[in-house]
Amino acid sequence: MGETEVFGVAVLLCGLGLVAAIAANSVGSRIRVPAPALFLIVAALASDLFPVLGTVPLVTDERIVTVALILILFDGGMHIGWRRFRESAGPMTWVGIAGTAVTAAAVALVAHLLFGLAWQAALLLGAALSPTDPAVVFAVLGKRDIEGRSGTILEGESGVNDPVGIALLAALLAAGGGAGAVAAGVGDFLLQMVVGTAVGLAGGRLLGLLMRRVRLPNESLYALRTIAFAGLLYGVAAVLHGSGFLAVFLAGIVVGDVRAPYAGEVRRFSGGLSSLAEIVAFTVLGLSVSWHDVLQPSVLLPGLAIAALLLLVIRPLLVGALLVPIRLALGERAFIVLAGLKGAVPILLGILIRDAHVPGGDVLAGLIFVVVLVSVVVQGGAVPLLARWFRVPMRTVEQQPFVAGLRFNQEPEGLRHFVVTAGSPADGAAVGELSLGEHGWVSMVRRDGGPVRLSGRTRLAAGDEVLAFAGPDLDVGGLFEVPRS
Repeated sequence: MGETEVFGVAVLLCGLGLVAAIAANSVGSRIRVPAPALFLIVAALASDLFPVLGTVPLVTDERIVTVALILILFDGGMHIGWRRFRESAGPMTWVGIAGTAVTAAAVALVAHLLFGLAWQAALLLGAALSPTDPAVVFAVLGKRDIEGRSGTILEGESGVNDPVGIALLAALLAAGGGAGAVAAGVGDFLLQMVVGTAVGLAGGRLLGLLMRRVRLPNESLYALRTIAFAGLLYGVAAVLHGSGFLAVFLAGIVVGDVRAPYAGEVRRFSGGLSSLAEIVAFTVLGLSVSWHDVLQPSVLLPGLAIAALLLLVIRPLLVGALLVPIRLALGERAFIVLAGLKGAVPILLGILIRDAHVPGGDVLAGLIFVVVLVSVVVQGGAVPLLARWFRVPMRTVEQQPFVAGLRFNQEPEGLRHFVVTAGSPADGAAVGELSLGEHGWVSMVRRDGGPVRLSGRTRLAAGDEVLAFAGPDLDVGGLFEVPRS
């Protein structure tokens, strides 16, 4: 077989794997098993059946997952946006940073005292298992979105604790072994946080300015420019010894609500890349481990025990305590602590541990695999049930594959998009009764996925999506939202 044919076979296998992974999302939604769990299981089986798949150098795996995480975190930041972040910045930062610290410390303590791991290994394991991943949560919820602060806090906690967990593990690796490793790495950790924050906020503002002001000759370049800029910010922060992951997450938040040309296309493109990145990250973890190693009693049994303690004791008690000062319903608190799934970041951290040639690194990677798999399968499968039990406020989001609209050379000033909230002033009000200013009017209403024939007597209902023009000096958002007490 010639070189061209060999390359063709490689492309064929990659394409086949990607198509199968995308199909797994549909299968997972039907059997209520998150698709990432299928990626992990199948990839690990493939590496056992075809050992050549598991021979990729760890540094290559690390770089692949790093790129995947840049895409995931940037898209996660855009999904939150500056408005939602500003409303819950305190709780997200508090739970994201403090939650990471207490979770890492508790896991390390359990691993050292109950399972005899050396302090260095225990601390590394704790840091690796401290971050959460809401992407799996939202994947298994299907067509439902979490409303209110609970969804924002769950997303924001992950966006914050992912960079924090990565920086913490990097500081531990740089500091060396022993119980004093945490103190020795504090300076490096703080430097990463400060530089990452500065680069992310400044870079996000610059990116937002570029998105609004600098026109490009081809509409397809707008999305590419945004993603390329995210990679640029990661590189700048990393070169300055900061957290590149924190930088891209914060930059995504800053530009998430930007009104700019082709902003919708940019968000859709980023979301597609993020979904692909999630597939790649979980597949790489699966290929980097062997079922033969994972099923050894010395790995499987401690992994299952740590997973149970983490999911049922450590996170509910410690993170639950951190949520006490935050104004949330009891059911929302319970949902947040029980829906803190492990995901792509522990994958990267397990690879970093192995690549650093830490004594017992293969065992730590196996433990991380077991905990992530249990979290994704057990917790992920239970998320819809937990949401019903705790009466978490949600709204159904149906797919809308067809679009009808107009494009403009200039931004239509005053055009706003609203969703009518139950109990808001607009709920049940006639269109002609809305106070949109002397020159304001409702342009379009969508209800149950279809357009509504409009007149001044048309009454709005909760869940309606409204396109409206409003006076430039009027803040009419309060018409469509429930006033806060």
